[in-house]
Amino acid sequence: MQIGIASFVDTDPTAGAAGAAQRLRELVEQAELAEQVGLEVVAVGEHHRPDFAVSSPAVVLAAVAARTERVRLSSAVTVLSSDDPVRVYQDFATLDLLSGGRAEIMAGRGSFTESFPLFGQNLDDYDELFAEGLELLLAVRDSERVTWAGRHRAALTDAGVYPRALQEPLPVWIAVGGTPQSVVRAATLGLPMTLAIIGGTPERFTPFVQLYRESARAAGRDPATLPLGVNSHTYVAESPAQAAAEFFPHYGGMMSRIGRERGWPEMSRAQFDQLASPRGAVLAGGPQEVIDKLLLEHELFGHQRFLAQMSVGGMPHDKVLRAIELLGTEVAPVVRAEVARREAVGAHA
Repeated sequence: MQIGIASFVDTDPTAGAAGAAQRLRELVEQAELAEQVGLEVVAVGEHHRPDFAVSSPAVVLAAVAARTERVRLSSAVTVLSSDDPVRVYQDFATLDLLSGGRAEIMAGRGSFTESFPLFGQNLDDYDELFAEGLELLLAVRDSERVTWAGRHRAALTDAGVYPRALQEPLPVWIAVGGTPQSVVRAATLGLPMTLAIIGGTPERFTPFVQLYRESARAAGRDPATLPLGVNSHTYVAESPAQAAAEFFPHYGGMMSRIGRERGWPEMSRAQFDQLASPRGAVLAGGPQEVIDKLLLEHELFGHQRFLAQMSVGGMPHDKVLRAIELLGTEVAPVVRAEVARREAVGAHA
């Protein structure tokens, strides 16, 4: 199993540009450490809000590429519904060339909607914009010269798109938060899928994984060839008590702030404790608790990648660094060894 980190680069809106600059520098340091402790992926989200510092994941990942050598570099996500697919391909193809073939696009519809009016898109076209954008992105990825027509963008006639990525093809993942249509789309197109599990219990997401694999078979594809990823809020400390004490104020504050925008109640410590319990969606605890939950989720999903979203709600940089260190040195080796053992047993069963 590949294990990595994901970040939205949360920032304090009152700190202005200086605060965003500091958090971006910290992200690069976190990515460097992730590689040093053996993690395989660094993923960066896209938002257009004052409380997140990244609106252009490819630019930030290029900075990470300059300071690393091995980690995969992914968006998490690229909001394809409100971006231009040709430009998205060009940005990530450039990143791929700079990084020696490490770039990936994780495309999603986005959980926030600020980018739609910002770039002149109509929210009424929410799903159609994504479907059309994904179609064009894949056409550009798969062919140097493209002829294409749709409703929401100017048509292309034998247009050349450059530069070309080093990887053939440039990996494109679909990020899904719980929409069946998105699951079916990913499977039908033969694209790997990342499932965002940020609430409730992991078990409630098993129908989406089953739908993904059944839809792949129905489309004539072998589900075993389609990687599955999971992205969850995660924090590793020396003990469960320390993890809760350090993580809850920032995580709960972030969830409550976003919740107020959507009419949700404040997050209580009791709610957090439930989420961090053995059957909850948040992986917060000592190394053993996080190992146990990762292996439980692997039993449920049989996934090939896990991304830990740690630096939420302005978590202090030194705490995030320690959590990354524990994830890489104490959690990941045990999880990888057990997953490899399970796969070996399954191959001989």
